[in-house]
Amino acid sequence: MLNVGQIEEGFVLDHIKAGKSLAIYHLLQLDKMDHTVAIIKNAKSNKMGKKDILKVECDITQLDLDVLALIDKNITVNVIKDGEIVNKKELVLPKEIKNIIQCKNPRCITSIEQELPHMFVLSDEKKEIYRCKYCEEKYNERSQAFMQW
Repeated sequence: MLNVGQIEEGFVLDHIKAGKSLAIYHLLQLDKMDHTVAIIKNAKSNKMGKKDILKVECDITQLDLDVLALIDKNITVNVIKDGEIVNKKELVLPKEIKNIIQCKNPRCITSIEQELPHMFVLSDEKKEIYRCKYCEEKYNERSQAFMQW
């Protein structure tokens, strides 16, 4: 049996769809930080069959975890303090996202001005629709590759 140690302060992301943990690792830019990270892929799950788990030891305020809702709002975020779960954070779609997804419209200003940030605004919360801040192109590919990696 695999045993991954307890963390003192940080968070545990549970119920990640199998195979998505590395995308989340890059999305949160954990590869650019000096934190202890454990990635567990294809763990057995009664609810999901297989799932991934991500354990990160760090100050939770350093990361924007709501961006995870772009991947899957059903991810469980357990906040850890002194080795105990002190909170379960509910993911909320961010009102605005920057440089996470990119506009596919070839006429968008971001296609010409490469240094401009790719900005998307939540235009319909119920349907989870984002639109480019510059050209209003609809983003509807939830599985699109993330710019960060």
